[in-house]
Amino acid sequence: MEVTRRQFIQISSTTAAGLAVSGLGFDLVPVKAHAQMLKTRYAKETTTICPYCAVGCGAIVHTSKRGDGRVINIEGDPDHVINRGSLCSKGAALAQLVENEERVTTPMYRAAYSGEWKKVSWDWALSEIAQRVKETRDSTFQYKNSNGQTVNRTVGIASVGSAALDNEECWIYQALMRAIGLVYIEHQARI
Repeated sequence: MEVTRRQFIQISSTTAAGLAVSGLGFDLVPVKAHAQMLKTRYAKETTTICPYCAVGCGAIVHTSKRGDGRVINIEGDPDHVINRGSLCSKGAALAQLVENEERVTTPMYRAAYSGEWKKVSWDWALSEIAQRVKETRDSTFQYKNSNGQTVNRTVGIASVGSAALDNEECWIYQALMRAIGLVYIEHQARI
């Protein structure tokens, strides 16, 4: 028996279809559906912005209402104008940012020329930062430039803002930086 190429393909596809159908079975009894309860059914839903890059994708964070406030699920916000519900691999892994046993939750301080980090209190850290900003500002403050013009600025401090800030937060941050006399103010979205 001589089989042409066309006949071989017809025989092969018919055999494959027959095997596929026979594997399904011919039982026509209705199947019971077993719906599962969604883990986010009773969760609190909060919208936020992804903190990783300058794109500013929107995300929906589901937190437990049991009193522990744990993050249950994070997904892209389909109503957000930028990402329309999609997230990159970093954004999709946002839950690990919060629910991670290795996450540092207290300020750490490493003294100059020291190789060890030590835990410090928030009060100490904020006080130390404020004190160092004040000392640097006072020691580098310029009232007048070389032409005698009033400038009231400091060139000893620079600022790089976060791309995760919205317009209102950027305005407040910018106003604070200008109020203490900073000239070198940059933003992550432009870098």
